[in-house]
Amino acid sequence: MTTGAKVITWTSLIAVLALAVFIFFKFCFVYAEGVNEGDINYFQKEGYIFKTYEGKMIQSGLKNTKVQGSVQSNEFKFSVADERVAQKLFENSNNGVKLHWRRYKGTLPWRGNSQFIVDSVYTAK
Repeated sequence: MTTGAKVITWTSLIAVLALAVFIFFKFCFVYAEGVNEGDINYFQKEGYIFKTYEGKMIQSGLKNTKVQGSVQSNEFKFSVADERVAQKLFENSNNGVKLHWRRYKGTLPWRGNSQFIVDSVYTAK
């Protein structure tokens, strides 16, 4: 093997390895997880090719401003990849719920439109 061929081989190998590491950290690595509690605003199955479950939860809380007693509303947009979790959300749509989620840096079309993927549901109210 010539020197030029070795350089091309090693460069290609390093590029493929760097691409694999990038893809892993962008789409597969869970860099945060947590729990949010609130009322489901909407939850639906949508998509043209990949049918995914998408939803929005309204979290209410007190707003820290100069106006005392004002109420702030926070929206939490999420996706659900598991059919059983989606069914549980449909069953508890009129109740307050706690959602355990995992956050990824990137989205995949078959996983949903959000970086927040809900993996379990707890009835809160």
